[in-house]
Amino acid sequence: MRTRTNKVLVTVGCCAALAAGSLAPAAHAREADGIPRLTDDRGRTLTLRGWNVEDKAHRGDRALSAITERTFRDLRAHGFGFARLLVFWDDLEPERGRYSRAYLRRIERILDWAHRYDVQVLIDAHQDVFGPAFGHRGIPAWATRTDGLAFTPHPDDWFSEYYEPAVQRAFTHLYGDADLRRAQADMWRVLAARFAHHPAVFGYDLINEPMGEFREGEDAPTAARRIEAEQLTPMYNRLARAVRAADRRHWVFVEPTPAVGEGVPTGLGRIKDPKAVYAPHFYNTAMEAGADYDPSAGWIEAYEAAVTAYPKKHRVPVVVGEWGPLNNELPHMGRFYTDALASLARYTSGWAGYVWCYGGGYCAADAGGELRGNKALMATPYARAVAGRVRTQAYDPVTRTYRLGYVADGGSTRLSLPGEARRWRIEVTGGRVRGVDVRAGAGATVTVTVAPRTP
Repeated sequence: MRTRTNKVLVTVGCCAALAAGSLAPAAHAREADGIPRLTDDRGRTLTLRGWNVEDKAHRGDRALSAITERTFRDLRAHGFGFARLLVFWDDLEPERGRYSRAYLRRIERILDWAHRYDVQVLIDAHQDVFGPAFGHRGIPAWATRTDGLAFTPHPDDWFSEYYEPAVQRAFTHLYGDADLRRAQADMWRVLAARFAHHPAVFGYDLINEPMGEFREGEDAPTAARRIEAEQLTPMYNRLARAVRAADRRHWVFVEPTPAVGEGVPTGLGRIKDPKAVYAPHFYNTAMEAGADYDPSAGWIEAYEAAVTAYPKKHRVPVVVGEWGPLNNELPHMGRFYTDALASLARYTSGWAGYVWCYGGGYCAADAGGELRGNKALMATPYARAVAGRVRTQAYDPVTRTYRLGYVADGGSTRLSLPGEARRWRIEVTGGRVRGVDVRAGAGATVTVTVAPRTP
């Protein structure tokens, strides 16, 4: 989501064969904050760091054409191993029951590039202002019902279109109409059946920034909690079941309404899936409108307090699916990135910045592929997978030094380094290092220090 107003934000037929194996509970790694961390099938503690990858401009024969192999080559070169790939239901199913094989092939080609460069992909069913019926992307026009309510475009402030009566009513029908529920579940069965076994797939983000309809006299925080509790929670449980009809392995990501960005705790209930991930977005209203970061406002602290209540209660990992300001070169933005990255490290299993493209505004990189301005602060050494129990982990932005301490379980820990490996010095006690992999015997106390090599 980009460029907000100053308002408080609130707000699937196809049959697939059941994937082999049972859906076992995830082996979460637990830490002192009470929020479990993501783990892989070997029980290693995971950290995801990367970017959103998108093409909102092209449709039909040109859909997803702005995403190229270079995208993943450059992501990997800067040390990022994660991508949140935006896909659109209106491209996948332009007519009810007719799924685009060409679109599925384009998604697969992108996943092949990601696998080539060792980038894990979250497939995100994206929507902006519901979909093409309102001039945007997401839910198909044939699945949009407005009961004839009014819609007025706001070309200079598109996010405020979410407050138009027709848009809000369309969400109500999506959540409530039985045939639309089936259509949305069918769409996810198609995606999961096609990509369940692709080696680049990490998980599925069931819907981007879901919104809803206000009731008369209802304030925004109350509306957000009601929508999350009464409409989003059952929707997520339906869609998770649809995914599991085809894929028993990968993670499912669920988002609250964007109200959490204003420090509003979510009203989401329990998602009855053992591999659910809580995936809020991390945006500030003023900064989205182009303002500088104000460290004294306490926004990051308020956001962290609000966003951590749900994963502590329901014992689910957290991955922030989008974050990053419109203008990253204002005077206090260096401080913002330092504060934000420190906060995210305390409670998340990772994040995806918005957005990997080449140019100005939100774009991560310039035309030559180098990170722009303060966005370079996001490229740091980290451990993608830790084979053991993490005891300490920290990054010093002044010295650019990363330190990791853990008790080994006998497996292999994988580091990620931005730029060429020869630019970094890796020191290990209690184990041995080869390339970016650290091995140690079970029970060993291991410390890893990664720092820039001196010229």
